[in-house]
Amino acid sequence: MTSFTEAVEGLATDVQLPDGDGAFSAVLIRTPYDRRRHRAELRGWAQRGFAALVQDVRGRHASPGEWHPYENEVADGAQAARWIRRQPWSDGRVVAVGASYAAHCAVALALDAPEDARPDAVIAAVPALGLAETAREPSGVERLSARAGWWAAHGDRRDSDEDALADALTEDPGLLAHLPLTDLPARLGRSLPSWRGLWRHRERDLLAARAERAGMPLLAVGGHHDHFTDDTVGLWRRWGGSSRLLLGPWGHGLVAAPGTDAHPAHRVSLGELYARWARLALTGGLTSGRGGAVGLGGSPLWVPVETQGEPHPQNLRLLHGASFTADPEQPVSSEELTVPTDGTPDRCLFVTPPLPRPLDVIGSAEVRMRATADTRSADWAARLVAVTSEGVAERLAVGIVRRADPPGRAAEFTVGLGPLARRLPAGTRLRLEIAGHHFPAHARNPHTGDDPVTATRLLASRREVHPGHVALRLPALRSRPTPTDPVQEILR
Repeated sequence: MTSFTEAVEGLATDVQLPDGDGAFSAVLIRTPYDRRRHRAELRGWAQRGFAALVQDVRGRHASPGEWHPYENEVADGAQAARWIRRQPWSDGRVVAVGASYAAHCAVALALDAPEDARPDAVIAAVPALGLAETAREPSGVERLSARAGWWAAHGDRRDSDEDALADALTEDPGLLAHLPLTDLPARLGRSLPSWRGLWRHRERDLLAARAERAGMPLLAVGGHHDHFTDDTVGLWRRWGGSSRLLLGPWGHGLVAAPGTDAHPAHRVSLGELYARWARLALTGGLTSGRGGAVGLGGSPLWVPVETQGEPHPQNLRLLHGASFTADPEQPVSSEELTVPTDGTPDRCLFVTPPLPRPLDVIGSAEVRMRATADTRSADWAARLVAVTSEGVAERLAVGIVRRADPPGRAAEFTVGLGPLARRLPAGTRLRLEIAGHHFPAHARNPHTGDDPVTATRLLASRREVHPGHVALRLPALRSRPTPTDPVQEILR
């Protein structure tokens, strides 16, 4: 194999070519996370017969210029794709590949670049599609800790410091509770001019809305425990060309965390799968339409992605907190699953009877409820927890919405919990928590009507939940699912 570094239109790019003569199809990865971390990946692609390139995006690591997330990727990616197609070792075909921010680079190139620069196929894993998509839930609620961590590590700097936020929290455990949130850079001790501007972005789906006109094949890969599962599934569903989805019980790094619902059967050789899919995508060997496979957590099964459960209401029993106080000075923690049993209730708590038999849940779950707040602005967070017969609690899903109902007037609304793919063993109890905050994963609603990012004053909010009007609806299968081979589903 031949490897070299090239300044492609001025941006630092590593190139790995396969052994032998001839023209090769190329794989292009554009990343802000240091191209040198991808050298083993490049060798893997080259061993499978692809020319492989990885490029530092503008203003990051060895590439010159200024780093402005999400601003220059279409133009710079188009120049890289055109450069590849001019090379004597290129057969003119390009696969855009990436994970997280690099997936945005790949998707943006496919959807927004001029026709002559668009890739012939796209592999997008755990895609961080845009500023609003990463910073806010679909309901508009701010994702605080994840964005603070990313900006502390990568924002407004040429290099990265992955431990920046963790180190700062060690020095000041209450770092994310200080107000206003726009002052976070000063508390981190460095300039972050783009931090304030991040929160001005509210309109989601600006990129994904154009996916319907995409003509090239897409392979979307994600995890049940990733921040961006909804965006991964939505991109696959809206893609105009042939599209495949691989969704496993993994986190953002596409690996299973210890003690999670993953099974050894959910391990997939992604490098081998990517290469085989890319070959078929470039040679017209994929069938049209959508397909793929979902790993059923808590079991060894993979099931076809089309498998969907039917809404199945659960029998909820109120434990306490039909009246509770949502106090932003003492918010419900997103990091702790322990529920306090004394003092003024800070959440409404329901529990189900033990499941009489295993329950396979596949699809989108939701909570329908009727409730009242005494403040005009109110967030409603619903957290679903599985409690084993041994009393071990595990977070299953979280949803949060922001409401602006007249104070004191009951409102009926739905809190989506996102997609689930999980086998719940017999004896499992489900615990549903309804609260006014989910901090620090999400910014606290101050209840003053002020923007949570710029607010400096906090008010407590009295809440009333109408227990007879709360319904947990799980997408449950009535019979055992049909197992499938995920590789066959992706490559058909």
